[in-house]
Amino acid sequence: MKIEVLYVEGCPHFPATVNAVKRVLWQLSLVCPIVETKVGDQNTAMSIGLLGSPTVRINGVDVEPSARQRISFGLMCRRYEGSGGVPSEELIRSAIVESRKSE
Repeated sequence: MKIEVLYVEGCPHFPATVNAVKRVLWQLSLVCPIVETKVGDQNTAMSIGLLGSPTVRINGVDVEPSARQRISFGLMCRRYEGSGGVPSEELIRSAIVESRKSE
């Protein structure tokens, strides 16, 4: 399983997001590396489909189902439904479980 956290420098929600992913992995008794990718420019943000900082992807799929069809990419802050700038642990857990079912 590939877990990515994409972020822009100075994002105040990046550390809390990485910690939330680590907690969920621990709760699920999973050992998996977390790839932390700093996005430094608009061209890169557009080419990789950055939906804002931080973005969490499991096997290339965004953790937020409602965002998977979005095409507003760029260097910007991200807001998650119901949890502000950090994805909820439930959202992360659901994405991991969903991904494991399709493996």
